[in-house]
Amino acid sequence: MPSSIEWTDETWNPVTGCSKVSLGCDNCYMFALYPRLKAMRVPGYDARPDLVQLQPDRLDLPLSWNRPRRVFVNSMSDAFHRDIPDHYLLSMFQVMKQSIDRAGHVFQVLTKRPGRAAAWWQKHNSYFPDGWPENIWLGTSVENQKYAPRLTVLARVPAPVRFASVEPLLGSVDLTAWLFGWCSVMGDCGRRKRATSPENGLEMVGRAQVAMPREQSSLVRQTARHSMGSRNELQ
Repeated sequence: MPSSIEWTDETWNPVTGCSKVSLGCDNCYMFALYPRLKAMRVPGYDARPDLVQLQPDRLDLPLSWNRPRRVFVNSMSDAFHRDIPDHYLLSMFQVMKQSIDRAGHVFQVLTKRPGRAAAWWQKHNSYFPDGWPENIWLGTSVENQKYAPRLTVLARVPAPVRFASVEPLLGSVDLTAWLFGWCSVMGDCGRRKRATSPENGLEMVGRAQVAMPREQSSLVRQTARHSMGSRNELQ
């Protein structure tokens, strides 16, 4: 499904539903959007938002896209949620690898569970003799300094591009102790959004650019928005 998110072109949701693990989840747009989709009888949203559901009918969707695009994986879930079976994750990665080879897509996988990502790769890397697929980016969420060590765990995964998502930015964050390839920064969203200091946002951008390789530092996104916007994230 085409997306209005600034840093991607398309969303792909072979899984729907998630559970909250940290402060950054409190106002997650998924929990606000899910009931609306359920009321509209949109397929894949017929349960509760905190119930993880596999959507195998969506697995092969990227293979139908011929034009190269950036794809946000599981915008309505977390690819490394504990309730997603290992074998299903393997199917997702195999589809991503096939569609990369066919059309050159870039898949952006964002997780708040980098430990599961590292453990899953350690167990299944033999399925990928050439290593982690080059066009699968892997990122983790860092909403405040408490969760910055998620980047240490993320570094165990040999993804060519590892990124940080400081969304929502809930306080001053210094990531200069970690090296990563890309960063997005945004304020909180929803009716109960928490205030984000513009100074914290600008400070975050400057620090992120220091932490990133020079040739990639221009990719830092500072959107500093405080509303959910018109995100189209159903597929």
